[in-house]
Amino acid sequence: MSLNTQSLQPIINFIWSVADDVLVNTYQKGKYKDVILPMTVIRRLDLLLEPTKEQVLKTHNEYKSKLQNLDSLLTNSKHGSGLAFYNISPFTLKSLLDDPKNLRSNFENYLNGFSDNVQDIIKQFKFRNEIETLYEADILFSLIEKFVSPKIELHPQKLPPLAMGYIYEDLVRRFNEENNEEAGEHFTPREIIDLMTHLVFLPVKDKIKQGTYLIYDPCVGSGGMLTIAKQFMLNPEGLVQSKATVHLYGQESTPFIYATCKSDMLIKGEDPDKIVYGSTLSQYGFPADLKFDFMLTNPPYGKTWAPDKKALGIGPKGAITDKRFRIGQSRVNDGQLMFVLHMLSKMKDTELGSRIVSVHNGSALFTGDAGQGESDIRRHLLEKDMLEAIIALPN
Repeated sequence: MSLNTQSLQPIINFIWSVADDVLVNTYQKGKYKDVILPMTVIRRLDLLLEPTKEQVLKTHNEYKSKLQNLDSLLTNSKHGSGLAFYNISPFTLKSLLDDPKNLRSNFENYLNGFSDNVQDIIKQFKFRNEIETLYEADILFSLIEKFVSPKIELHPQKLPPLAMGYIYEDLVRRFNEENNEEAGEHFTPREIIDLMTHLVFLPVKDKIKQGTYLIYDPCVGSGGMLTIAKQFMLNPEGLVQSKATVHLYGQESTPFIYATCKSDMLIKGEDPDKIVYGSTLSQYGFPADLKFDFMLTNPPYGKTWAPDKKALGIGPKGAITDKRFRIGQSRVNDGQLMFVLHMLSKMKDTELGSRIVSVHNGSALFTGDAGQGESDIRRHLLEKDMLEAIIALPN
């Protein structure tokens, strides 16, 4: 699917205007995301659950005293939502507006009604911390009213996850610019991801027509790379046209970005448990022996990995004992090559092997003299003949 990003501008502008109209006197601009991102996610989940609301409530009321765990009943299509998540509160976002007097307690009841996988998302957004602020400033009603307005179309069928991913990333970029944070930290232009998918899949396209493949991004962000990679591989009109089974895995260390990505996986019908929270270098979230067929990532550049280094523990000669990083260590103020080492340790030793494509700035090529960590890592890549190409992109 090609994405007409211009057509998404009205939605981005509308969501931004909600912030400017409703939050303006209560929140600083850099804090808008603490409310806007979770509300966008919750509304999308809410829209998907609306058609099966009665069915879910009926099943819940019927079986809650008979069964310990209702998850499989409440998610199946016959008795429940037919999705990987559900909500057992009597409310929808829209119906909350019918009782303004009890809005706060009803809204909390509504949030508490979500299944555990959504609770994790709400928790990582730290959204419950905002409810008191919104209620006391008397803007909770108008906030919900804006999000259920017919003027904005957030339904995942009308606005698929790929489009929503672009919107999230654009909003995050704007929020970060308000905070003078690094915009590129969460945003990889679609054209670059497009190039990455061509590089990783096309040379082996005839070998991946069938079977099961695992795609992994150790710095997953909002999940765009994984989504586009899977689509590129399976698109029946595409360049690969694979009929394989594909599983997506990712890890993310920024709580609200992790929550956004996980919600997207829920909406897409992917396994949300394959997206884990934590820092990949020191809190790797998957079994050590799990290996991946394809890895695509845009790791953070020029960003310290000192907390990871500390958490990994230093051996007797100042070396990290973690097997992944025995080849060498980059300097502590730039961890991008550490992610390369991490991915090398996740490669399969099979006939097809694994293919990795990673975005870097110039530092990965030039930092470090002979005998220093960066140089040792580059030497390893070249001596083992692992490097297929370096492609310079325009600024």
